[in-house]
Amino acid sequence: MLRTSSRLSRSLALAFAGISLTSVSVAAGELTIWCWDPNFNIAAMADATARYTAANPDTTFAINNVTQDEINQKLQTQLLAGVSDGLPDIVLIQDDNIQRFLQSFPGAFVPLSDSIDMTKFADYKVAAATYEGKSYSLPFDSGVTGLFYRADYLEEAGYTPADVQDITWDRLIEIGKDVLDKTDKQLIGMDFNDDGQIIMMMQSTGSWYLTEGNEPNILDNPALRESLEVFQEMSQAGLLKPVSDWTSYTGSFTSGDVATVPQGVWITGTIKSMPDQAGQWRVAPLPKLNDVEGATHYSNNGGSSWYVLSSSQNQEEAIDFLKTVWAEDVDFYQGILVNQGAVGSLLAAREGDAYKASDDFFSGEPVWQNFSDWLSQVPAVDYGTFTPEARLAVRAQLPNIANGGNIDDALKAIDAQLRQQMQ
Repeated sequence: MLRTSSRLSRSLALAFAGISLTSVSVAAGELTIWCWDPNFNIAAMADATARYTAANPDTTFAINNVTQDEINQKLQTQLLAGVSDGLPDIVLIQDDNIQRFLQSFPGAFVPLSDSIDMTKFADYKVAAATYEGKSYSLPFDSGVTGLFYRADYLEEAGYTPADVQDITWDRLIEIGKDVLDKTDKQLIGMDFNDDGQIIMMMQSTGSWYLTEGNEPNILDNPALRESLEVFQEMSQAGLLKPVSDWTSYTGSFTSGDVATVPQGVWITGTIKSMPDQAGQWRVAPLPKLNDVEGATHYSNNGGSSWYVLSSSQNQEEAIDFLKTVWAEDVDFYQGILVNQGAVGSLLAAREGDAYKASDDFFSGEPVWQNFSDWLSQVPAVDYGTFTPEARLAVRAQLPNIANGGNIDDALKAIDAQLRQQMQ
């Protein structure tokens, strides 16, 4: 339990966190939940709470729409101040940010592995929220990756779907050059201020920016080096379409300007938002790095999980809710897959009808089954405490690398910036 501060210090901390004192009390037996995105996380949680209250009518829920940045800020502020008033019972946190909280605020979250069988979930999702032998998350959506591609563009360039199955990034570059030459379509839309492409390639080998939690893994990281080399080669070959924000990124493929989208499964809904492109898209496994030990076709980008705060006055109820619906209800996962496009981390959900269904938009491929199969093979990595700082350091070097800058010098600059930020 978090310690209780004086009324004055509580007021100051709550005001700093942007929480009004009038909002801190809830009805007895009501579970408060913080999460974001009304069309995805909130909608899925609303379905889950409805299922639970159908069998447990005395339990009520208050689902609050709180942005990811606000959640991080409010948790950081209040946990640092030792103030529990106004915190929710259950909160959604992005996977690559949870170790910062677990390591910085021991005891702030309930170890759910004491009550829930974590072997039911994808290993890499459980590993992301494991600290000192305990797992703290109820794993939710996966960011398992794939290579979405325009089959019509590849066909025009002389390629079949078989030609992009289980290939390397070097081979994709060769294909991309042909596609560009014969169709005038670039390969990938990319914001050079975002390292999503880099982390997908790197994690596919089981490597990350940090090792052993908080030790920089930059200078002697072959997966990071090759990921940057691949990025540079694609840029220098004119295969990358530069974009400046999320809207222009999604526009690069919804408009038909690029031939492929290597991304997490959560992008599926955006790709399918253009019904006139049905039958033109297909999905293949992510290309793998060429010369790195442990390279695979499986990776992750994004994804979040649910946590129970130790300050909750309704811990048992919160845990029972997560265990009953999120850790056991296979039918629930079929619903959020169909309605929200959410590929959950519960392995048993793969046996449901929705996961096995083919998708006419993707030429009848069993897209969800493929993603769920790839999900179980994603290498686990230790995100550590300083992943946000590492990502900022990498992003600062991407424009220079794209323009042909020396990668050794870039790695030295990344390492130096990260170490400075860690002090």
